[in-house]
Amino acid sequence: MEKVRSILKIKSNHSLIIGSSFIKPYRKEVIFAMLALLFTAGITLSIGQGVRLMIDDGFATQSVKLLERSIIFFFILVAALSIGTFARYYWVSWVGERVVTDIRKRVFDHLINLSPGFFETNRGLEIQSRMTVDTTLLQSVIGSSVSIALRNMIMLIGGIIWLFITNAKLTGIVMSAVPLVVAPIIFFGRHVRGLSRQSQDRIADVGSYVGEVLGNIKTVQAYNHQEQDKVKFAGVAEEAFDVAKHRIKHRAWLIAVVILLVLGAIGFMLWVGGTDVIEGKISGGELAAFVFYSIIVGSAIGSVSEVIGELQRAAGAMERIVELLESKSSIVSPVEMIKFLPVKLVKGSIELKSVNFSYPLRIEVKAIDDLSLYVKGGETLALVGSSGAGKSTLFDLMLRFFDPQSGKISIDGIDVRDLDLKDLRRCFALVSQQPALFYGTVKDNISYGKPEASMDELIAVAKAAHAHEFISKLPDGYQSRLGDGGIGLSGGQKQRLAIARALLIDAPILLLDEATSALDAESEFLIQEALEKLMENKTTIVIAHRLATVMNADRIAVINEGKLMAIGRHEELIETNEIYTRFAKLQFGSSV
Repeated sequence: MEKVRSILKIKSNHSLIIGSSFIKPYRKEVIFAMLALLFTAGITLSIGQGVRLMIDDGFATQSVKLLERSIIFFFILVAALSIGTFARYYWVSWVGERVVTDIRKRVFDHLINLSPGFFETNRGLEIQSRMTVDTTLLQSVIGSSVSIALRNMIMLIGGIIWLFITNAKLTGIVMSAVPLVVAPIIFFGRHVRGLSRQSQDRIADVGSYVGEVLGNIKTVQAYNHQEQDKVKFAGVAEEAFDVAKHRIKHRAWLIAVVILLVLGAIGFMLWVGGTDVIEGKISGGELAAFVFYSIIVGSAIGSVSEVIGELQRAAGAMERIVELLESKSSIVSPVEMIKFLPVKLVKGSIELKSVNFSYPLRIEVKAIDDLSLYVKGGETLALVGSSGAGKSTLFDLMLRFFDPQSGKISIDGIDVRDLDLKDLRRCFALVSQQPALFYGTVKDNISYGKPEASMDELIAVAKAAHAHEFISKLPDGYQSRLGDGGIGLSGGQKQRLAIARALLIDAPILLLDEATSALDAESEFLIQEALEKLMENKTTIVIAHRLATVMNADRIAVINEGKLMAIGRHEELIETNEIYTRFAKLQFGSSV
């Protein structure tokens, strides 16, 4: 148990160090905020002396002039307090918003460079929750709770000093309660910290489940799965509530115990002080000032104990964010990179030598099994095989989304692991079966790989992809906004936009992942025409389930269970390979 606690303590300190690094660039603004905090705390503490003067010099002396003077002094303090509070709130909130914005940017910049393998083993929606829920909590704490904690610590120290100055005897009574207050803060604080981390994890589960279900709402409703999802979501939400309930209970006990002890001490102090006023040992103004400072000290302790819970939650949130920032990518550019040719000079030859690969979550199953293959520059190679044979995995390995456990992949004779990732991926244009379109304009989506492209270039590639005609009919043409994933466009229209995007970057190697499988005859005809333009003078690798689309390829490779079973032209494979012959008979019937 002690070992676990020491590990948690180390992680906590590490998180604090990283967290402080985000605040360091804004030292000037933090100083402004601290000065404003000190100023407002000092003014608040001075009000106690204003109360004492009002009672002793105004009420007790029955002097209107002295009363007016003390009232004016009181209002000056109030005006100064309001100005100081404005400055404090503005700068503390500014620092909170600025730091959290920097954290979000840093986390996103880090995540977007992590290899796809990381997202295979970590839920994307859970990561999204850390980016939103946890950072929002941090913003609240940095921009509010920390300010409250610091302000109350200053008030606590200043209040205690003024208590001693006002009456040392009564201060001794109040201070006797301090050890009794500190003990429950330490005891309950430990429990709140652990429960806060658990609470954030359960909230992330809630967000992840909602995102998953709503992101697939058509499938959910098509299968009438709403009731099952309601039951499952209720379970996830109740788990989050149970953890939150425990956290709230510990915080509630902490606050209640602190209030009982602090106000109990103040009550006892009032009895002793009231007796001293009656006996003439102290003035009524001194007692009033002492009560004022006692209340400040008591409320400061209560506020600090309450804020500690928020700070514990923030510490848990920061730990989760630091975990993301410290995640390492399994795919990185080499330290000593080979300088690659300009993209236009790349011939596009690809060689795979004895490649073996298994996905991280299925390490015992070989997705690619001792596969060797050579593709000449400018050649069109089709990959044929049943679903799960490893065809798309080959694309992942060529693009270096993953590295093989053994073997080698080369482009123009250079190992892809010796190339800068950006140089490597500039060599490829990918057209997927389900084209990825992003929220934004048609122009944004076509120019995705070349943002600096001119409008003339965009129109030219759109015409080549047979997309210009339907784009022109959209309400705002190329400036028309698309919904998430291109909602509102047909499958053929989405595919033509994806082809236009691939045409624009003019990469030497083209990867086509079943680009026409789900289209109607007219859309397929238009896209085949567009693909012919796209494939000119390029090395092209095509994944195909329909043999009719690849019969004219230079060569066809038959893949099965990650192995290369045969390679040749359509006519050769019909005669020599059982798997290919079976596919051909299923698709062309007895005419094969």
